[in-house]
Amino acid sequence: MTYSDDTPLDIHERHRLRWRSRRGLVENDLYLERFFNTYGPQLTQRHAAAITSLMELSDNDLMDLFLRRTEPQAELNTPVIKEVLEMVRKPL
Repeated sequence: MTYSDDTPLDIHERHRLRWRSRRGLVENDLYLERFFNTYGPQLTQRHAAAITSLMELSDNDLMDLFLRRTEPQAELNTPVIKEVLEMVRKPL
């Protein structure tokens, strides 16, 4: 998957991405809801690709990343995934 496209997401792409990012663990949903509320209009195609990769993780693995219990490994250890995680982790 490529993470180099800085084309902004249109409103329909943002809504689809947000819908596909719904999780079974309510804590993850809270992090993601705040993320989309804060950064939605600024999200690009590369952010969408990174978020899509993160959504392939189990709920517990995703929560561990959000809480800094772990850091991205292997193919998830990319600058844009780290950027997205920092955006998610940013305190209010």
